[in-house]
Amino acid sequence: MSAPEPAFEAPWHAQLFALTVHLNESGLFDWPFWADRFGTTLARHGLARELNGGEDYFNAWLETLETLLIDAGHARPGDLRALRDGWETAYLSTPHGDPVHLKAGQSV
Repeated sequence: MSAPEPAFEAPWHAQLFALTVHLNESGLFDWPFWADRFGTTLARHGLARELNGGEDYFNAWLETLETLLIDAGHARPGDLRALRDGWETAYLSTPHGDPVHLKAGQSV
């Protein structure tokens, strides 16, 4: 018997999904509002709605969430860019298989 396939292709896809669900459940936005915004982003990128659409799909998901947070005044573009750059630096400098951590002072 083989192990079941993961629901997401990459760990960051699952984390992004979980973060979005958490923000929704915390009352930051309602799901129909999110779905409308995400659908607009997918249409602009020419992507289909698939449960696990891969990197392009989740990059569009991330773009939607970042834009929503900025538009609602919960984040500033520069902060998100710095956080994204910090994570990129951290994962590129972390040996494969080791946990990735931001350096002190790089969180928002």
